Amino acid sequence: MTDERYHYVECGLDHVYLANGFKRFESARGTSVAIRDVDILHRAIGEHLCDRKKDLSGKEIRFLRRELLMSQAALAHMLGVKEQTVHRWEAGKTGIPKAAESILRVLYMEQVEATGDSLRDVLKRIADLEDEIHHRQQLIFAFKKIERAKRSPQRGPAPTRWALAAAA
Repeated sequence: MTDERYHYVECGLDHVYLANGFKRFESARGTSVAIRDVDILHRAIGEHLCDRKKDLSGKEIRFLRRELLMSQAALAHMLGVKEQTVHRWEAGKTGIPKAAESILRVLYMEQVEATGDSLRDVLKRIADLEDEIHHRQQLIFAFKKIERAKRSPQRGPAPTRWALAAAA
């Protein structure tokens, strides 16, 4: 019995085997493979990578970044790291921090789902709310300062030690 699955190495991942959605045929250069709906296939691979709990490998990080159509420099800028850091993650030389991995997964899923507000819009609203909270806290602080000043009698500045020593 021959293996009817196709080892899909073209995606850059080691463990992707197709059970369907492809057709083998003979060409002038030998046996070739045509894959139907590559975009849908890549979306399914990306969703699988984002949904599972296992840490992303370097090749999986590269796959998601490429599917986002981002350069290493662009992803590095977005995550607040150096381009070389992204290169080391993708090469498997260092592990990606959990926070950066989570952001990458969210970015990918946001692009795929493309429903409702974008992550950028949500983060902007959060930042605006934080600004509003800070502004209101400043108003409350100023109001309390004014109220304390009204309740306490006016006193002059406290004498310093030097002034006390001179008076003695």
